[in-house]
Amino acid sequence: QGQLVESGGGLVQAGGSLGLSCAASGGTFGTYTMGWFREAPGKEREFVAAISASGGTDDYADSVKGRFTISRDNAKNAVFLRMNTLKPEDTAIYYCAGSPILLAPGLGRGYRQTVYWDKWGQGTQVTVRD
Repeated sequence: QGQLVESGGGLVQAGGSLGLSCAASGGTFGTYTMGWFREAPGKEREFVAAISASGGTDDYADSVKGRFTISRDNAKNAVFLRMNTLKPEDTAIYYCAGSPILLAPGLGRGYRQTVYWDKWGQGTQVTVRD
């Protein structure tokens, strides 16, 4: 119940842009905080960005703030990640994820831990060439 399927990964030159999409199935999408995580070789999965159920609040890791933009379309059960000014260190498998935690201003950063996210996609590879 509730599947997430990512698309849009690929190979891009440093300084370039790429857009990721995540299609969700199931009836809970509109009530879930949605996010993107990434996992580079030899590293732990890390938080990238999140957006509240309504789309009114978003949150970004410091490493991507100002370069990445998360958005969602609840009518289409989809969430997106626009990545600009990509750097080689952005190379990773990117995962779409969903959390029942309500994202709101002042929530704090604890919710970013993967344990609080109970829906995951299979991941899509993003490679940034120097």
